[in-house]
Amino acid sequence: MIPLHELILFIVSAFILVISPGPNMIYLISRSITQGRKAGLISLLGVICGFLFHIFMVSFGLTAILFAVPFAYTILKTFGVFYLLFLAYQAIKPNSKNIFEPDTSLEHDKPQKLFTVGFLTNVLNPKVAVFYMSFFPQFIKPEYGSVFTQSLQLGFTQIAVSFCINFLIVVSASKVALFFAQKPFWLRFQKWFMAWILSGLAVKMALTKAK
Repeated sequence: MIPLHELILFIVSAFILVISPGPNMIYLISRSITQGRKAGLISLLGVICGFLFHIFMVSFGLTAILFAVPFAYTILKTFGVFYLLFLAYQAIKPNSKNIFEPDTSLEHDKPQKLFTVGFLTNVLNPKVAVFYMSFFPQFIKPEYGSVFTQSLQLGFTQIAVSFCINFLIVVSASKVALFFAQKPFWLRFQKWFMAWILSGLAVKMALTKAK
């Protein structure tokens, strides 16, 4: 099992990553604003189930890769560094869209479709798989026991963090959208703050020594 101090560091990292804008967050916010809180929560349930798919796929994959390929850790770390830097750029790139501007083209869907679209939005999002495959190895060490078990531990921890944050986003989306519309300075601050945090994580990952 992963030690508590390592798990806390992972929780902080997962928190920072989950609040960085992506397809899941954009979909949940749009649904919550255009169709209401209940629709947002049903969509969130679909997104969480999508995480389960990625977790089991990546857990089996990491177990095989890390034992079969000696330099796999370095390869995955490199992907992780570039992934984080990409997210940092996405946060501040010119003409980047305000994630709290709802997609008004969305139709009002029934619960089953809300769940399905939320699930597929996550399952078909390659960024999620890249995150798991590149970020998890930074916290997995053979001396902590089974790689598969450690992967599951990290996966379910990440799900818990993602659910809590996205739940708060869903239930407060309308109020937050109004706040940013009235105070654009804080939207710009949020973007640059996120970019600095993600860049810091990239530097930390790059300096992490191979196991």
